[in-house]
Amino acid sequence: MKLAKIVLFTALLAITGLMTASATVQAQDTKIGFVDPRAVLERMPEMRAVQQRLQNFAERKQNELSEKERELQTEIELYQQKVGVISEQARQDEEERLSEMDAEFRQMQSQAEQEFQQQRAELMSPLLNQIQESINNVASSKDLDYVLNTTTSNGDVIILYVAEEIQDEFDITDEVMADLGI
Repeated sequence: MKLAKIVLFTALLAITGLMTASATVQAQDTKIGFVDPRAVLERMPEMRAVQQRLQNFAERKQNELSEKERELQTEIELYQQKVGVISEQARQDEEERLSEMDAEFRQMQSQAEQEFQQQRAELMSPLLNQIQESINNVASSKDLDYVLNTTTSNGDVIILYVAEEIQDEFDITDEVMADLGI
């Protein structure tokens, strides 16, 4: 009985060792590349047109908001001039009207921001799709298993350190730009 337990224990150790060795070999065969899509995006010629269209859109919305704000400010000034000579009911009505105008202005601001974000997403989507296609092409040609993004959408760095020899071999940012013709 004791001999059976020893044989079983030894067999389990051997199987565990083989599984660990197999996982180590698989991990060593995994090839991981990385890319900085923001750098690629910034160098794309189409990006200038997208930025210009977004700037024009933002200026148009800002002009609309400025006009609405001027109207609101004018109405507030008129109210302040006559507040001392109008009835209590007229004052309440006027304050309610001004409050509604202010709410409309704030709603307009919020809507303008949403429209800007939607416009940005629509204009950026084709560029991001091109970058993704190029990443796929380069990763496939280099036989990579994974490709990591080096930065967040806010520009914060994700990969904090890469050995120089690994950087040279697995940073595919320049190759993605070349694939895009940049």
